[in-house]
Amino acid sequence: MAITSTPRVLFCGDVLGNLHQLFKRVQTVNKSSGPFDALFCVGQFFPDSTDRPDELSDYLDGLAAVPIPTYFTGDYGVGAARFLSAASKLPSNLGFKTDGIQLCSNLYWLKGSGRFSLHGLSVVYLSGRRSQDAGGYGVYTEDDVDALRALAEEPGMVDMFLTNEWPSGVSNGADTSNAPPGVSDPSAYDPIVSELVAEIKPRYHIAGTKGVYYAREPYCNKEAEHVTRFIGLAAVGNKEKQKFIHAISPTPASMMSTTEIRTRPPNTTLSPYMHAEKTSHAREATKRPVNSDIDTQYWRFDVSKRQKQGGAVGDKLCFKFTSSGSCSRGEKCNYQHDADARDQYLRNACFDFLNKGKCERGSDCNFNHSLSEEGASFSQNARSHSGRRSSGKNCWFCLSSPNVESHLVISIGESYYCALAKGALVQNHVLLVPIEHCPNTLMMPSETDMELEKYKKALNMYYKNQANEVVFFEWIFQHSPHANLQAVPIPLSKASNVQRIFNLAAKKLGFEFAVVNPDNDSSEGRKLLRSQFNGKSSIFYVELPEGTILLHLVDDKEKFPVQFGREVIAGLLSMPERADWRNCKLNKDEEVQIVESFKKGFGDYDPAK
Repeated sequence: MAITSTPRVLFCGDVLGNLHQLFKRVQTVNKSSGPFDALFCVGQFFPDSTDRPDELSDYLDGLAAVPIPTYFTGDYGVGAARFLSAASKLPSNLGFKTDGIQLCSNLYWLKGSGRFSLHGLSVVYLSGRRSQDAGGYGVYTEDDVDALRALAEEPGMVDMFLTNEWPSGVSNGADTSNAPPGVSDPSAYDPIVSELVAEIKPRYHIAGTKGVYYAREPYCNKEAEHVTRFIGLAAVGNKEKQKFIHAISPTPASMMSTTEIRTRPPNTTLSPYMHAEKTSHAREATKRPVNSDIDTQYWRFDVSKRQKQGGAVGDKLCFKFTSSGSCSRGEKCNYQHDADARDQYLRNACFDFLNKGKCERGSDCNFNHSLSEEGASFSQNARSHSGRRSSGKNCWFCLSSPNVESHLVISIGESYYCALAKGALVQNHVLLVPIEHCPNTLMMPSETDMELEKYKKALNMYYKNQANEVVFFEWIFQHSPHANLQAVPIPLSKASNVQRIFNLAAKKLGFEFAVVNPDNDSSEGRKLLRSQFNGKSSIFYVELPEGTILLHLVDDKEKFPVQFGREVIAGLLSMPERADWRNCKLNKDEEVQIVESFKKGFGDYDPAK
């Protein structure tokens, strides 16, 4: 979207249900200094007492109007569960929404954590507060935090980071001689927010909850050229008349010159989180040795042993490594890079279960709360196992398995079936899956390639009827559970850039793709792929819209991102927030609707008919 003028935004602290007072003030400010493009509310949004009148209902019922687009993160307080539960069930709010769940015209709840663009500004948020007993509304989860850690490694500078609680240590190294007394109060500080802001490195960090106004001097960030400005805001209508609304007009970082980004005001300080980082590294030094025996390795996945060991940060698993197989922080990471945990994660084990021995979602969780039989003891035999697996009884891709989500299936052939991808990157993203329990498509009998090619050709024609092309890719690794060839439709206008973007991504990781079939014959390319695969190596290959196949043979010591194909296409389509499939999950009713719609359109091309 073209930016015709610098966006203007307002921030406010804890609303506490005082919506009429807040919006009256916003209208006044908007008339005198506006117009403003949006209002962001941090801290508790809902009332803190049942004695307060229910002002929100006036806006939901149309008796009053929200003057400008308003976003809030403080999803807790009196009535929060009732209102937010009702909003979540509205048809317009179903699915994955990082830019807010709409309660009424101009009012949006920023749920969980995420990143979205508003008038060119990159906005990242963490909703809720920290709690030892996580659950329900108003509490962020470990998944929310891990999603932000992953976002921190995405390209592009973050303009604004919104949190409810203040980061621990924010006043370190700052001049607090004129700071309000509440700044020194240890309550409403959160060390997790400190870690996140140090990784995300936003230009502005806005928080509420402490009930005071505090604008810290700008501070520089480690390994970054720009500074961060922290602003803590007081509650709406506070008796001390401290500032609760703040206006800024920032040029989006994407539109700034290098000189502008590097500019540091004279009062810039060092990062207040340097001390916390050193403490984290000290904790890291006390980690268990890598060569601990099997029993001591197993404790991370056993509830009773986990509780006995305690929950030090250095003992927890790194989500980035566990989910993708690599972590850019390397040895500096404060979390465990455990290959056995990653194997269990790839077999659909719940990350919270692996990390904490329990999962707050309980029966609502879509992942396994037990270890798969293979590798449950993390024996050497399990680690070295390769080739076809003997049993698919617990496999979520085997049609005979009780774990299969059969409502996702679109078409069933003789050797392959087509299914909607769980957590699809885009609409109509599907998988081609062997019916036989097989770890990759290249180990399927060669005669099955004919049916596979028929499915690929059918998808090509189906997508072209929708003005799309298709990209196929498969990641094959030693412990692949069950093969799936991914088929992602992309707009025709993007097709010519696919090879370039994959080559750029490869260069960034330090390798070059080999072109398998220069003549673009995909059938012949498939045969050549088989000839280069020894059944033991890890490989990634992608088939471009024109039929060219790019291949990368992954070295045993190479840390190759499991989500590489998806991440590259997400970047091509300018939707990096959807690179992780778990951020894109839909409920079962939504999935059923998409499958039925796909079947109607695909019926004329379906090779199984």
